[in-house]
Amino acid sequence: MAPVMFQVMSDLHLETHPSYNYSFKQTAPYLALLGDIGQVGDHRLFQFLEKQVKRYWAVFFLLGNHEPTYLRFDAAKARVREFERKMTSLRAHSTIGRFIFLDQTRYDVSNTLTILGCTLFSHVLPLQEHAVAGRLVDFRDIIQWNVEDHNVAHKSDLDWLNRQVEEIADNEPQRQIVIFTHHSPCLDNRAIDPEHKDSDVMSGFATDLRTENCWMNRAVKAWAFGHTHFNTFFTNENGASIISNQKGYYTIPKPTFRPERIYSLGE
Repeated sequence: MAPVMFQVMSDLHLETHPSYNYSFKQTAPYLALLGDIGQVGDHRLFQFLEKQVKRYWAVFFLLGNHEPTYLRFDAAKARVREFERKMTSLRAHSTIGRFIFLDQTRYDVSNTLTILGCTLFSHVLPLQEHAVAGRLVDFRDIIQWNVEDHNVAHKSDLDWLNRQVEEIADNEPQRQIVIFTHHSPCLDNRAIDPEHKDSDVMSGFATDLRTENCWMNRAVKAWAFGHTHFNTFFTNENGASIISNQKGYYTIPKPTFRPERIYSLGE
């Protein structure tokens, strides 16, 4: 099983830049953009994405909580689906790469490596609900979106991930699984900015999935996420690589962000 080389990044927040003309060096054949890249309501996001599709063999993209700004979440999904169809049509008559929208999506990179991807909104705890609802922009900027919607979306994505991991591990044991999400799947100290460790809005950013099959199953070899604006790379208790490579806002960039970094996924 040969590993596959990816560039993995998130939270570019191009909506906070003077323009969407953000550039970075291509160092791998595959690119994963794990949410908060820009705003779906701005056509310049799709121009940026098309530029990447023309450079890479495949571009994996999922929605963060900033992409649907001033839209309903389902309307934001529909716009990305429309772009995906456009790229598929262009690919039929050109040499551009693939665009894969990760919305409870399975994509087999090879006979032995599978990508599972979704947004995976966090599970907001009851004791933190008031603080999360008042301080996170999701509940102000996404149309008709509240904490209940957020938690329902979390459960839907989590249930899907658990089912997919179980089915693949049971029926296709030769496959290794890589999971891409926007929100964080763990509360491990290595994945949390020490400044926010005891935050009363932590459950708006991360969920402890230690007892879930999608986290525990040894078929899962890597999990990459964004949203926290904290960068990390470590191996969890089950042998999976835990990855985040987040740029942050234009005015508050993260010095540990490395867009050119290559991640070798799979064994």
